[in-house]
Amino acid sequence: MSADASYPWLNQYPSHVDWHKEYTPRPVFDMLSDTVSRFPTNPAFDFLGKGWSWGEIGALVDRMAKGLQAAGVVKDTKVGIFLPNCPYFLVSYFAIMKAGGTVVNFNPLYVERELVHQINDSETKIMITLDLEILYTKMKTCLKDSDLEKILVCPFTAILPFPKSLLFKVVKGKELADVEYGASVLRYDDVMSNDGKPAPVSIDAANDVAVLQYTGGTTGTPKGAMLTHGNIMANTEQATEWLGGDMPDGEGRMLGVLPFFHVFAMTAVMNFSVKLGFEIIALPRFDLNQALKLIDKRKPHYFPAVPAIYNGVNNSPKADKYDLTSLRFCISGGAALPAEVKKQFEQKTGCTVVEGYGLTESAPVVCCNPPSGANKPGSIGLPFPSTTVVLLDPEDKVTPVKQGEKGELCVRGPQVMKGYWKKDDETANVMQNGFLHTGDIAIMDEDGYFFIVDRIKDLIITNGYNVYPRQVEEAIYLHADVEECIVAGIPDSQRGEIVKAWVKPKDGKTITEDALKEFLTDKLSKIERPRLIEVRSEPLPKTMIGKLSRKDILAEEKAQ
Repeated sequence: MSADASYPWLNQYPSHVDWHKEYTPRPVFDMLSDTVSRFPTNPAFDFLGKGWSWGEIGALVDRMAKGLQAAGVVKDTKVGIFLPNCPYFLVSYFAIMKAGGTVVNFNPLYVERELVHQINDSETKIMITLDLEILYTKMKTCLKDSDLEKILVCPFTAILPFPKSLLFKVVKGKELADVEYGASVLRYDDVMSNDGKPAPVSIDAANDVAVLQYTGGTTGTPKGAMLTHGNIMANTEQATEWLGGDMPDGEGRMLGVLPFFHVFAMTAVMNFSVKLGFEIIALPRFDLNQALKLIDKRKPHYFPAVPAIYNGVNNSPKADKYDLTSLRFCISGGAALPAEVKKQFEQKTGCTVVEGYGLTESAPVVCCNPPSGANKPGSIGLPFPSTTVVLLDPEDKVTPVKQGEKGELCVRGPQVMKGYWKKDDETANVMQNGFLHTGDIAIMDEDGYFFIVDRIKDLIITNGYNVYPRQVEEAIYLHADVEECIVAGIPDSQRGEIVKAWVKPKDGKTITEDALKEFLTDKLSKIERPRLIEVRSEPLPKTMIGKLSRKDILAEEKAQ
């Protein structure tokens, strides 16, 4: 394959992948139907030891789809999912779309105020949740305080294996809600009591919105990215073509610890597994020790995660007690993967870790290192098939920068969203001349591999010089005793901003501010070196998917 001057990555492209491939938009639920017909008896989902086959999942989807239609779901009705990782999530996701509705994912950790805002903004009419007190109580409040019309309540103990299903009622009965069923609070069994033959719905896959995925986006205010059926199907097909050749269809096992309501897990865990007929081994929330036990016991092959999770495995004193060698392939996303974290995890497990890159607005994956060929530490890899990436001058947003120079990473491809829900001005701001402007600063090397330097909004400007937090963090991670670090700019009356680092040492290790500053003298320029280093004994703040949170640490700094 010869490389066009505009597409230097083609010389390095994996031989089994065609960058020029065109993707035909299809309804998302088609891929589940395909897998159900190919692998009806194969294991599909394992939840805390209880399993479902693909045939069973397919039947549940059909029954819920018909039940949702009976509850009022028609074309484009917004239906929310307010669930942790569990089989109900997988079933609800596909049933909503098959009924003609649009999925709206909700974070179970949100408080009522945040939920009410998203319900009203998205025009969600029905919410699917569990009969757990912590979830149901929030939704009961939202039913009263928002435009939500109905709640579908699923029984938690029904998805637990025996005898956990009985023990939960006895030992943790207080965690179950006293649900008041009625016209606006629907019982799961009632909704599922039908012949499993939903009315067919005509889907325009190129234009109909499958998922309204809320994000801070490139400007920080919550808004719904409209991901069409075509967007999601294209990204799933791109991902499976890029990463799925290591294991025959129907035979792989996927560890699902990232929350399905997050767009990374939606594609890299859930839809990836559905497309290839892999078994999803899910945890309702990430717990490091539980995940290690699950890898040892169930022998998964795939383990998508964020860098903080891989770093947690590296530094766990219990990791060596478990056999982690079943892992063949891991994809890291959601944040920059420090080269040292990648190296240590690969040494500990023997698997290949590739770093990818994406954002909610691109469903989400844009680039990834190939599983075979050059897997460059610190790089987000090459563009996915049919995906064009350009680096534009951050000031004029039009002029391409020269190879090796820093520019804003901009994307065009079949996975890029239709736009933001009810926000035409914000859509026009990020979608310019056919490209999605990501707000991330990157460079491209001579092989066409991209390297994220930082986000435009995270850039530190000190004495007029640009400092990129990621580069400073990479240098700090070279210290053998550092477990976690976050670098950000804080206001300074003389310099505008100064560089500050927050550092947590590994357990049993001690780091002083002076010693770390000395360590960095030959690794960073004087401008880049942190003027302040705060050493903490407690873990640094993290987001809902477990990545280190610069936003939260700066909020703490401001509060102080």
